[in-house]
Formats: sequence, C-alpha cells, structure tokens
Amino acid sequence: MDERVSSGARSRRPAPLPARVVLAARVVLAVAAAVVALLLAACEAPGRTVTDDRGPVPAPPGPSPYGVVFLGPGDCSSRGPVIREVFCRSEKAAATVLARHLGTPSSGPPCPDATDFVLHVSETGTGARSRLTTGYACMRNLEPPHPGDPGQGGGPLTVVGDCVTASRAGEVTETACADAGGRAPRYRVESAVRRRAQCPDDTDLFVSLRGEKPVGCARRSTGW
Repeated sequence: MDERVSSGARSRRPAPLPARVVLAARVVLAVAAAVVALLLAACEAPGRTVTDDRGPVPAPPGPSPYGVVFLGPGDCSSRGPVIREVFCRSEKAAATVLARHLGTPSSGPPCPDATDFVLHVSETGTGARSRLTTGYACMRNLEPPHPGDPGQGGGPLTVVGDCVTASRAGEVTETACADAGGRAPRYRVESAVRRRAQCPDDTDLFVSLRGEKPVGCARRSTGW
C-alpha cells in the first residue's frame, strides 16, 4: 500500500541537539581561534620592530670635583703657594672661578667686575685635561673680604666706585675709599664712558678702564 503525504501535512523539523553538544562545539571554536592568533603572531614576530618613543633615560651624573677644563668656570681652588682644584664644598675651597680665558690678562678678555684676583694658569704634561693649557682664571673669594668690590681698594680691575691716587707720571694707584690716610689727593671714578668727551664737565681725572667703556670719569675726593 502506497503511503502519500497530503499537501496540507507539516514537514518535520530535525530534533534539537543536546546542550552538552552545543557547549562542546563552542569550546572547540574558541580553542581554534586562539591557535590561529598564536600562529599569526609567530609568523609576524620576526619582521616587526618595536620603537620606544620615550627617548633614552639619562644616567644620573656622578659626583666629580673636576670639569673638562682645569679651573673652569664654577670650579673652586684652594689657597696657598700651590693652587689646586678642589670640591667647592670642601673646607679647603677658598675661591671660585668667575671666568677662564686663554692668553694673558693684558691681551685677553677682561675679567668680570666682581673679580678679587687673577690666577695665571699653565697646565702641562701628559695629565693635562684640555687644550686650555695656558691662560688666566678670574677668581672671587668664597667669603669676605672682596677686594674687587667697588671702593675696597684692591682687585685687578678699576671699576666705577673705586678710588685712586694719581702720580706726576700720569699713573694711578687704586686705594680704599674709606682710607683717610695718605697725603696724595684721591679721586673717585663716578662713571665710565666710551670717549673722554662724554665725561661730565666736572671731571677732574680720566682713568683708563677695560671693557666696552674704557674711560673712567673721576672727581676729586671730598671726604668719602
């Protein structure tokens, strides 16, 4: 007997899979995706370059009492017949370097106005640490007195505020403005100009200075 299905009958749906089968399939897919990712990373790794855009990390500077130049600017020296470069925080430190130049003080650049004294430096031998082997250092005492300050009567430079005595030979000698001794008339440098004609009319003495304004305009002391 032939069995026929009428046109109005419903088609049968396949039975749903058990929950355990579905979960197992998902686990298999997840593992497969992970394996594919590892394989891709392994293939790309040799050809990749990692760039650190943070820049190099500077190494902390080590403590050192010496610079590249012997008695360079900011270095400190000892006091005594033999001058040595020492730590500025050392108990032996007596003065600091304001400037360092080649040549001689008479031919090289002038020292700063605050210079208390000048050291003539000659670095020779195989232990010389720089090409700056012959020159001079402009020094300032770490503690008072500061003979280079205006009116103190010392220092290698004559600056505005200093007092001088004049000789018949046209030479001047710096002296302390507070010094009441001596018979020679004293003059105080009141200003510095480029040319004598720029000095005030009441100028009594012209004093040779160094720097951009080489003429000192001095007036006779009236009891400073």
